Amino acid sequence: MNHNPSKLRAADVAYDAIESMIVTLQLKPGAPIVESDLIELTGLGRTPLREALMRMSSNGLITQLPRRGLIVKDIEAAEHVSLIETRRVIERLIAVSAARRATPSLRLAILACAEQMTNAATHHDLAEFMAADQALDHVVHEACRNPSAVSAVIPLIIKCRRFWYAYQHEGDMLEAARCHMLLAQGIADGHEENAAKGADHLMDYLESYTRKVING
Repeated sequence: MNHNPSKLRAADVAYDAIESMIVTLQLKPGAPIVESDLIELTGLGRTPLREALMRMSSNGLITQLPRRGLIVKDIEAAEHVSLIETRRVIERLIAVSAARRATPSLRLAILACAEQMTNAATHHDLAEFMAADQALDHVVHEACRNPSAVSAVIPLIIKCRRFWYAYQHEGDMLEAARCHMLLAQGIADGHEENAAKGADHLMDYLESYTRKVING
């Protein structure tokens, strides 16, 4: 196995770039994955790109079809409900662990990210809202100190983020920000029960939003 750090870095850069294109629907569901196009878009080589695509395949963002090659996986709204059921269990664990283990500086950072989300929601700034949401995830994941829970939840978060971009007209940024603030406050206060409740409120919101999309 090659542990050359520059190679690993290039694969990570490729992964982040392609994931962002899939999540923001620049690469649409059902679109074919064309290596030469991605090389041109990212400016990266074939090897890191292939490594990134393998990871994406295992995360369920892209899928291999017979005779069609790799395509961006479709968004299955009905499947999304069971995804949230699974995410709910892991998010509770992460929230409780973060409330218990976060350092004082991480508690402050978690609150700051939630405040940025509220601010972005008030101004209807989707790009800023999503950036703050991602930043909040990173800090909470660092605070919980449970790498296996974080590895399990990341593919689910990515799919939820793409779902939000696809159906943002059904979403309520202010309500989503309020739920994130409850979660952040519980963690920042070191109150495990409130942190778990905040995670539940967030999953309740995501589930009701998903059902709204399904029922059209």
